[in-house]
Amino acid sequence: MRKQDFKDLLMFLGAPLLTLAIFVVYPIVATIVISFTKGGLSFTLENYREVLLETIPLKALVVANPEPYPPWGALVHNAVWILIAVPAVVFLGMLLAYALRKTLGSSFILGIIFLGMVLPGVVSGLIIRFMFDADIGIFPRIFALFSIPILSRTWTIYPQSALFALILGSVWLWLGFSVTLYSAGLDSIPPSLIEAALVDGASEREIFIKIIVPQLKPVTIVVALMTIMWILKIFDIVYVVTGGGPGGSSTVLALIMYTYFASALEYNKAAAVAVMLAVLTLIPAYWYIKMILGSEKQ
Repeated sequence: MRKQDFKDLLMFLGAPLLTLAIFVVYPIVATIVISFTKGGLSFTLENYREVLLETIPLKALVVANPEPYPPWGALVHNAVWILIAVPAVVFLGMLLAYALRKTLGSSFILGIIFLGMVLPGVVSGLIIRFMFDADIGIFPRIFALFSIPILSRTWTIYPQSALFALILGSVWLWLGFSVTLYSAGLDSIPPSLIEAALVDGASEREIFIKIIVPQLKPVTIVVALMTIMWILKIFDIVYVVTGGGPGGSSTVLALIMYTYFASALEYNKAAAVAVMLAVLTLIPAYWYIKMILGSEKQ
């Protein structure tokens, strides 16, 4: 490379690289450094030990009967969220996309389903809050018809049901993304495969299980990984609907990080939770990027 070419390249890339270093690289490095220090510049693992083993105050959050709650509980809540929401989003998304592919007015129905993805998090949270309200919510009303008192009350104010209300609400929010991807995936399946199966006498159920599901495997991986990443960093709807309560029964890692930072003013511990959350998020992100690069090579 000639000296002039190098100067031209530096002139064009200098400003973007400097901006990237100031607003991306420096905050990441500073967060990692802060998470390993306490009361000075000496290296310590104390922040991580306290985050994992001790409790934190939730007094500033909108919760009923606020109590100290262990961050491990938040990690467990994220895990439970993933175990319930990911299979639901994958299965319902695939089933709805397949059922709507030849349905009259499917575009309109898909638009309604996708509405949850385009609404602001605060608005979505308020809708979820109303959905599980005993007076106007659809879910309590349905269970009231079957005379199930424990499920016909307001879900979000009881520790036994608050987390599950958030999980079910999040399935609705993320379902639009799932259905959209599966609809695109169904369009990419060669019609000759389905036609050959029909000629051989295969039923609709056999076609779905033996042809559609295997052909949509790449889409399923993308939907599952993206949903996991979204759940790991979910914050807005939890803060709006329950604030992590009651009694910390629905708190999640992102809310714990916010509480350390904005309420308890424990910046080192907030950085420690942020690093843990980033590492957990990078795991599915790594597999997602690996899958994308692998598909491009093919």
